[in-house]
Amino acid sequence: MSQPDRPRALILAGPTSSGKSGAALYIARKWQAVVLSADAMQVYRGMDIGTGKITASECAGVPHFGLDLVDPSEPFDAADFVELADHLLAQHPRVIIAGGTSLYLRALVRGLVPTPAVDPAMRARFERLEDPHAALQAVDPALAQRLHPNDRLRIVRGLEVHALTGNRLSDLQAEHASRPDRVIAEALWLDRDDLTERIDARVHQMVEAGYVAEVSALLRRGYARSLKPMQSLGYRHFADHLLDGLPLEEAIRRTQRDTRRFARKQRNWMRSLGWPRVLPPHQAELEQAAERLWGTIRS
Repeated sequence: MSQPDRPRALILAGPTSSGKSGAALYIARKWQAVVLSADAMQVYRGMDIGTGKITASECAGVPHFGLDLVDPSEPFDAADFVELADHLLAQHPRVIIAGGTSLYLRALVRGLVPTPAVDPAMRARFERLEDPHAALQAVDPALAQRLHPNDRLRIVRGLEVHALTGNRLSDLQAEHASRPDRVIAEALWLDRDDLTERIDARVHQMVEAGYVAEVSALLRRGYARSLKPMQSLGYRHFADHLLDGLPLEEAIRRTQRDTRRFARKQRNWMRSLGWPRVLPPHQAELEQAAERLWGTIRS
């Protein structure tokens, strides 16, 4: 699509507990915008407290999308998110995309590298290789050089793509990187210097709000703790508490630890995205970004 045809969006990214939801609400109310969650966990029904999902009362009339789309046993990926976002951007003149799932945000702005669907039989064959990294070196040395030998998932994917298409994944990625962005975005990375303390306090607040009961309800509904959503952050530790007798305080400690580690990973993504880091108070930066994108507020 040409530049004038590209949709426009305000993107508020950042690590967990950085205040993205509140910032999105602030701008949405001033510019009469809608909000799309870019949080890979908030798409799941029944996973509310542990994902920090905004409540109906907190929304207070601001339309929110990207919440409660599938059950924890159902698939949802970056391609699904891009399809949802494209539809929303076509329907609404002012859309705020708020969340910390870097893959979703990158896929929306840059697009996804066109690759074939997974072939389960072929994947299983490559996973049985004694040294898949050496096999990748033989067919796609540029990709093999970028990947650690222990990164089996991406190594196997590189082998799959070459076997299915005859093309090297590194070449497909390089061609994709030269394309213009799909979306004209004003993007900010919201962060805080006191993030560690906020994360630890937030986990305690979630437990007080019923986090453990939420995990118990999911287990009673038959969602196995082996499911990918049930393996995320606190959900797996509170499942261990409920099913294996892990002490509650230890489950809380592990959840805090894993959430802090996740926040550090998110900050690494920030460096690759290259979006400006904004510390509170950030109202001025938010308003300036919205004005650049949509103009001044109409009285």
